[in-house]
Amino acid sequence: MAAIDSKCCLITHIHDPTYRIRTSFVSLLDQLNSRHMSFSKAEQKVVATVLANPSAVTRISIANLARTSGVSEPTVNRLCKRLGASGFPDFKLQLALALAAGARFVNSAVNAEDDIETFAPKLFDASIATLAKVRDQIDTQTLSTVIQQIVRARQVYFFGQGNSGPVALDAEIKFFRFKIPVSAQIDPMMQRMIAAAAQRNDLFVLISHTGRTEAMIDHAKLARDSGAKVVSITAPGSPLAKTSDIAITLDVAENTDEYLPMTSRLAQLTVLDVIATGVTLAQGDGHLPHLARIKESLQSTRLKAKSPTPEMAKVSQIRDRQPSS
Repeated sequence: MAAIDSKCCLITHIHDPTYRIRTSFVSLLDQLNSRHMSFSKAEQKVVATVLANPSAVTRISIANLARTSGVSEPTVNRLCKRLGASGFPDFKLQLALALAAGARFVNSAVNAEDDIETFAPKLFDASIATLAKVRDQIDTQTLSTVIQQIVRARQVYFFGQGNSGPVALDAEIKFFRFKIPVSAQIDPMMQRMIAAAAQRNDLFVLISHTGRTEAMIDHAKLARDSGAKVVSITAPGSPLAKTSDIAITLDVAENTDEYLPMTSRLAQLTVLDVIATGVTLAQGDGHLPHLARIKESLQSTRLKAKSPTPEMAKVSQIRDRQPSS
């Protein structure tokens, strides 16, 4: 859980004694998925067996797991220790706790023969898993710093290309409400010219899943050379992250399944939602009438709801008379 101090824009974790424990349990399955290729070939066989049915693995012996995986028992023990467990019993305990804590294993691969009853849950599960991972890894202090930068900025620009382009456009819709001049741009040539013409106290938010798009890296350099600040929402250790003043890093694996849409967009959108909420709180209650006017201006554009039928009106009257529990 997190709270935002509207006076100083700080996001801080509320004391939750289970937070670190829950995170470590969840990250066990995450490690099995994300570090799969870093293990030896023998260890990869064990990982494949565990991921195929993690619940069943919590109930079998080390000999059974080794035999099923086609490896030796020392290989299983070695993998357990590489994952931070003291041995196989400890690994099974951590795996069971991860499953009990809601760290649902996600087999998100969509096959050509899948029907909608099969592939729809896979898409939802992949999205949920991505958001849960980002929630646990996000640096809230970095978010707080970005919130402060947005509140103080003369002008805010959101840049995105490819799949990140719509995310930048969505950010413009979110942030224009804060009485801060904001603009989104997805055309590379326009981005370049805007970055070259940047001024001090301008803030550029560059959104890129890989952080390796050459044009975006160039735009970050141009904006900084012009005296502006650059924030990136991108992959950790990427060239764009290294070129930025502030990097919000999202370690979201790039999906290679041709049938499954990239979930990185959801992570980017959610991070921007968190930042927008932080800006709202930082501006205080005095800004609420402004937000209310914007919301009220939309009411006249909507069709009025139809009057309820006499039967539905009676149901509503009966419900209203019932004492609240």
